[in-house]
Amino acid sequence: MKEYKEGIVEALKNGATIKMDHPEMPILAKLGSEAFKELQAFNNEYDLEKARLILTRLLGKPVDSSTTIYPPFFTNYGKNISLGKNVFINHACSFLDLGSIIIEDDVLIGPRVSISSEGHPVKATERKALATAKVHVKKNAWIGAGACILPGVTIGENAIVAAGAVVTKDVAPNTVVGGVPAKVIKEHI
Repeated sequence: MKEYKEGIVEALKNGATIKMDHPEMPILAKLGSEAFKELQAFNNEYDLEKARLILTRLLGKPVDSSTTIYPPFFTNYGKNISLGKNVFINHACSFLDLGSIIIEDDVLIGPRVSISSEGHPVKATERKALATAKVHVKKNAWIGAGACILPGVTIGENAIVAAGAVVTKDVAPNTVVGGVPAKVIKEHI
């Protein structure tokens, strides 16, 4: 497990693994409750400009006017999500962002996509811990409906993730991946 000295939120953003009995773990529950309150407001707002203001509070930074997120949208923190310009996120997406999720410009994300920067160690004796790794979706990528992107994955520029794919490894630029686990279907698109 990675050693850390900063607070639990910063440690997780930086890829730490933290045991569930860590004394700062209740902070995550509090932050989650705050995010859920903002999400409830967002998911019930029909005015796009008002919704953008709610997202700005949720993410802790402005959301560009060219970026659209359709409700419902789900996250457990929000502050570690970075959205570029001209991003489109369709309805019912779930982003677990304690480990950080970066989405660059011109990215398209289909409905019911799950992106998680969080997981648990595989070894049974270490599993009661939260492990994080940044997810990075590069420019002009397209993630199809129902895809699942796992912690530590980078989706390359112009890449396409087929609907329903489970992405466990980095996706090279200009490729199409699909399946469970996702494999390259086509290169140089």
